[in-house]
Amino acid sequence: MKLSFPAALFACVLCCITIFLLRAFPFLLFSKRNPPAFLRFIEKYIPSMVIACLLIYCLKDIHLRSAPFGLPQAIALGAAVILHLWKNNAMLSIFGSTALFMLLNYRF
Repeated sequence: MKLSFPAALFACVLCCITIFLLRAFPFLLFSKRNPPAFLRFIEKYIPSMVIACLLIYCLKDIHLRSAPFGLPQAIALGAAVILHLWKNNAMLSIFGSTALFMLLNYRF
């Protein structure tokens, strides 16, 4: 089923408004008071937990008994750690190690 142009435009505008309100809600809610303790806990520990989950997800399909024995993943992971410790820049470590991993897995 195809949407007409006005219907698609309405859907886009509605999605934009919804996303804006969802993004603004915490700022509006906690602009005049401090967040509760459980939200401070989540704010402090969720990023590390998400990174751990992503790391496990990314490394789950490595086959250590066949070539290349997980070497590209290990090199890219080491590069991410080194880049992050060196520059302390999450974007650089993510994009740098991803580019290195893609180069290591490039097939001619």
